[in-house]
Amino acid sequence: MSLLFSCNVVKRVKEGDHLITDNTIVEDGNTVMTERINNIVIQKTNSGMRKFFGFPLKLHIYNLARPNIDSILEANILSDSLKVKRNISLLSKKQFDKFIDFRKNFNSWLKRTGEAPVIYDEDKTIKTANNLRKYYYSKGWFNNEVTFEAAKDSNKLAKVTYNVVKHKPYILDSLNPIISSPAIDSIYPQIAKNTLLKKGEQYDSQNFENERERINTLLRNSGFYYFGQDYIRFEIDTIKTNHKVQTELRIANRIIRGSDSITVTPFKVYKIREVNVFTDSNFNNRFKAITDTVNYKNYNLYSKEKLRFRAKALTDAIFINKGDIYSDLARSRTQRYLNDLQMFRYPDIEYIENEEDSTLTANIRLEPKKKYSLSFDPEINTSNIQTIGFSFGTGLKIRNVFRGAETLDISGIAAIGASKSRNDPEAAFFDINEFGGNIRLTIPRIFSPFNTNKIIPKYMSPSTSINLSATSQQNIGLDKQSLSGIFSYNWFPSKTVTNNLDLFNVNFVKNLNTSNYFGVYTNSYSSLNSIAEDIGYIADGEELYDDTLSAPYSPADAFIDDVINNNTSLTSSDDDYSTVQNIEERKERLTEDNLIFSSSFDYKKDNRKNIFDNDFSIFKWRVESAGVLLSAISDLSSVSKNEAGNYEIFDVAFSQYIKTEIDYIKYIDLGRQNVLAFRSYAGIAIPYGNSNSVPFAESFFAGGPNDNRAWSAYNLGPGSSNSTNEFNEANFKLHLSAEQRFNIFGQWHGAIFVDAGNIWNVLDNVTDEGAAFTDFSSLKDIAVGSGFGIRYDFDFFVLRFDTGFKTYDPSQESSNRWFRNYNFTNAVYNIGINYPF
Repeated sequence: MSLLFSCNVVKRVKEGDHLITDNTIVEDGNTVMTERINNIVIQKTNSGMRKFFGFPLKLHIYNLARPNIDSILEANILSDSLKVKRNISLLSKKQFDKFIDFRKNFNSWLKRTGEAPVIYDEDKTIKTANNLRKYYYSKGWFNNEVTFEAAKDSNKLAKVTYNVVKHKPYILDSLNPIISSPAIDSIYPQIAKNTLLKKGEQYDSQNFENERERINTLLRNSGFYYFGQDYIRFEIDTIKTNHKVQTELRIANRIIRGSDSITVTPFKVYKIREVNVFTDSNFNNRFKAITDTVNYKNYNLYSKEKLRFRAKALTDAIFINKGDIYSDLARSRTQRYLNDLQMFRYPDIEYIENEEDSTLTANIRLEPKKKYSLSFDPEINTSNIQTIGFSFGTGLKIRNVFRGAETLDISGIAAIGASKSRNDPEAAFFDINEFGGNIRLTIPRIFSPFNTNKIIPKYMSPSTSINLSATSQQNIGLDKQSLSGIFSYNWFPSKTVTNNLDLFNVNFVKNLNTSNYFGVYTNSYSSLNSIAEDIGYIADGEELYDDTLSAPYSPADAFIDDVINNNTSLTSSDDDYSTVQNIEERKERLTEDNLIFSSSFDYKKDNRKNIFDNDFSIFKWRVESAGVLLSAISDLSSVSKNEAGNYEIFDVAFSQYIKTEIDYIKYIDLGRQNVLAFRSYAGIAIPYGNSNSVPFAESFFAGGPNDNRAWSAYNLGPGSSNSTNEFNEANFKLHLSAEQRFNIFGQWHGAIFVDAGNIWNVLDNVTDEGAAFTDFSSLKDIAVGSGFGIRYDFDFFVLRFDTGFKTYDPSQESSNRWFRNYNFTNAVYNIGINYPF
């Protein structure tokens, strides 16, 4: 097998050449696995040589190509006139020419898709050894030694080993500042306070670079407008210092280059003399005169037409203040905030020096976007409930609605469809419809009667959002009508943290067609009908439910009532009795109208630097409380309760619960496009007061392409119950995932994963013991799924295909849960966009 592999990979390797199969770096006797160091190697092996079971797929594809395809076609086909005539008579001249072109194009495709063998080159190996010496030198091992050895065999294969001996490192000792400009020298104690160059630490050139950036940032934010990193220099001395590094920090004076002269002068602190805001600058009106001028809180606002914005709306977005010293931070915050307003194209900030008094004039030029923009979104679709459907969405964006840089978004959707379950031939073909509308007002500040600037200062880019929406459905599920309204605040305390506070979130849902419950939840009806047949309540072949009935009370409801009231042969000790009871509980919960009045807070900390960062963590926490205000008002108003003992508003019992969720994601970069990703999630929603259950929309589910991939969405749990419901949900959830992602070749990536978790009912009105979380012993019902996936990276999104196997299935008997259905027949196949977490 080894010989066969060698022959295949060296198929295109010439005599005397050797294919590199491995590069190994050995540091003081230990093999180095760090990606940063291994990336120093200039001559990499072919991709896949050390991955994907050591199978260099792209090299094998390249080897399938013929290096001399033209001469082969000429020798085997084109030079034989009889063969050419025979092919032409069989295919036609046009088809024959296409066949020849196809052979050539396919051969070119193999070369482009594949990867030519990487041939050992001693010059590149020497260069790699030199780069390794430089790297270890930069980390403080000034006397390191690097040698290499190339082991070549008779099969045209070569392995290269780089041996690194670091020797004793050099340690930072003294740091002596030599600063030419008195203004900078006067603030040196502030500079030195947080220095990155600590005495006693090992020398690292990266720390010196970071220190240069830190000092530059500090000085640029301290008024030194003309300062730059090039004025900072470090000089180190290691001669006869016993492996100690003595450092001089030199900060030079400013150099002014004229057309024929160079002037050296000390750096000065610059202050802002004035701030000018040109509110309607664009190419078309560049020659027009300014006609409107406003001075507001030391800001000069100029407009060539009538000023469209209230002065405060613009000045609140500006962090550059008259009389302040120059600051890069103020400039960048201003740039970001103006962009966040979404009112202007490419805000431009320019500083002009006033030489007579060493001040700066800040000119901010703004080009407003169009006040109105319109969008359209037509769709044609099919689904499990409709043969064909058409939808049309439209959106209108209105900017600067009240002259305070507010944005008003108005959107609507209208959809019609042909139901698959349409039984009446005289009914309209398009019997499904859905209509909805949404209005969203975004205010670029905290809209409140209280002054919140000290709690949420404007550098956190605070905003207020007011959202109203309504939807109506017909012949879709239970034909819901919903109204919702949200009043929320959003702000960014730092680059990594996002906060969102929904001060008020009101959601009203009314079910108009509850008689269609068993037409929607057919699995529940099938169980009910089967039980009725088994006990002789109905004859074989009869049905408890007719989906053409318009009455809200059906024979299925009558059967449920008879079972619960002990009017059948079933007793409370029978399993079928419990099944009917659970179906009734679920039906009551899913058909009841909902009124949710809640407040919530979301915290998110995302340490990811950019989309290419594969070593980061994300922490999310959410807490929500519903019904507290309505309960207090009902108590104070002495509102009467309904038969169930609950308060009602608009004839609907409002929901009361507290809900919290914690989500933590961690990525670990293993090097060589290998990433280990973890996710842990926990959520619980506890009903109390006016509710004994949580609304369906606030419940948790398990399974699906972004959850436990061995179960389809809504198909896992609750607990150990072997439920056949279309939608399994509960009010408590735990979930854990681990996934190793690796590159196969090119844009193709693979993954192996393990998912674990489940949902349970806790502290609500569900009586099924198998679905309830009672104590820590219920953790034995955590489901485990495992599997593998293939992904293709399109750069702007990832197409994902995962195969999940039920590894531990809590719905099975306790003694038969591990690997019960661990096979492709019972596997669950998931298609998703981007990574699951």
